[in-house]
Amino acid sequence: MAAALSSSCIFCQIARSSTSTTLLHQDNKVVAFQDINPSAFRHYLVIPIEHIPTVNDLQRRSEDFLLVSHMLNVGQGLLPRDAPHAKHYRFGFHQPPFNSVDHLHLHCFALPFIPRWKAIKYMSLGPFGGFIEAEKLLERIKPLSSL
Repeated sequence: MAAALSSSCIFCQIARSSTSTTLLHQDNKVVAFQDINPSAFRHYLVIPIEHIPTVNDLQRRSEDFLLVSHMLNVGQGLLPRDAPHAKHYRFGFHQPPFNSVDHLHLHCFALPFIPRWKAIKYMSLGPFGGFIEAEKLLERIKPLSSL
């Protein structure tokens, strides 16, 4: 795993409350906040407090599986509260080289995408990476032994 915190990482600064970013959720593992350039009706990010660069740094380990599960649970709790009338929610991660910040972050969307063309940024590109749905990532990192 990478260093606990990176002083040059903007998301580490947000996780430490070193910025003016309003946190929508905070606990001992993750924080959540609004994306500064939203692509949907509601667009939140859930990040681990620990500096983990990308989904490629996650392994088939209980701690990684539980962290991503917790990130997803936080996002699934926030969106219905803040966008109860949205018909669709979507949760996922960009994979390198398509991630914009090298700090693991879950995109949480209450759809529709606004404007609609922004959906392109959140498409899976199969073997080339792109966007991976949270549930697919969980399948990929689920420990072989039972939790």
